[in-house]
Amino acid sequence: MRTYKTKIFAHWARRQGLGDDALLDAVEEMEGGKIDANLGGKVYRKRIALRGRGKSGGVRTLIAFKDGDKAFFMFGFAKNERTNISGNELKALKTMAKTLFDKSTRKLKTDIDKKVLIEMKR
Repeated sequence: MRTYKTKIFAHWARRQGLGDDALLDAVEEMEGGKIDANLGGKVYRKRIALRGRGKSGGVRTLIAFKDGDKAFFMFGFAKNERTNISGNELKALKTMAKTLFDKSTRKLKTDIDKKVLIEMKR
């Protein structure tokens, strides 16, 4: 499973103290069927614990996920900052997910080289 984060998501995650290992663990959980919410259009919500606070005090991430293929971390928010996303935000994330999954291997490499996407590995 190839796993990526957008540049904007990476900046947000760094501010939250959310490392790549926690993100990759979340994707592994999803591969095992532990999905918090399927929002449609290959967009999923996944709770991730922050060190010392657990999942209930952690963050919510929105991921474009296709089992056995790729995952893209697109958006995140702390539970104490907001309860959910709006319908317009969800629509935009579904469009973004489609665009990300439609990218060729060459375009993904170009986006990585330009630092628009960051591929995560253990």
